Amino acid sequence: MRPLLTCLALLLPVLAFGADADEAALWKALREGGHVALMRHAIAPGVGDPAGFRLDDCTTQRKLSAQGRAQARAIGERFRANGITTAAVFSSQWCRCLDTARELALGEVAAFPGLNSFFADRGEEARHTAAVRALIRERAHSPLPLVLVTHQVNITALTGVFPASGEIIVLRVDGDTPSVAGRIRTD
Repeated sequence: MRPLLTCLALLLPVLAFGADADEAALWKALREGGHVALMRHAIAPGVGDPAGFRLDDCTTQRKLSAQGRAQARAIGERFRANGITTAAVFSSQWCRCLDTARELALGEVAAFPGLNSFFADRGEEARHTAAVRALIRERAHSPLPLVLVTHQVNITALTGVFPASGEIIVLRVDGDTPSVAGRIRTD
């Protein structure tokens, strides 16, 4: 048993270094272009939205908690600590996404309906996913890094990944279909 524990103790720093190196490579890819930061909104307790919610009234929607606002600000700091001080930021029209995008403080936030949740209407999945792919094709190679703030259901439809709140899925853009380059966990 003792040799196994010794082996694990020696291996953990190597594994941690590998994760750090992978994350550093993802930040570098975002700085250099041809990659997109696809981010789930920060912590907003609950699931879905209350019955009768309206996009034009944040008081009717599920909102970021104080912890979610702090998480979003911390994620913005991580962008800046990794050399990304400004970005082209697009967000779902849901208040929790817009608030997350604004708290990142990476630049002006543009609402983009293609990033809106289709959690309550799965028939909208193909239309939303196509709109996001078109936006990625159009903007992924522009001079500013591209940051898209959206919902779990949208990210899962596009990538097959079920992200945590505030998690960033880095997409590589080669041709028409973006692929997952890696994940930046922010919890």
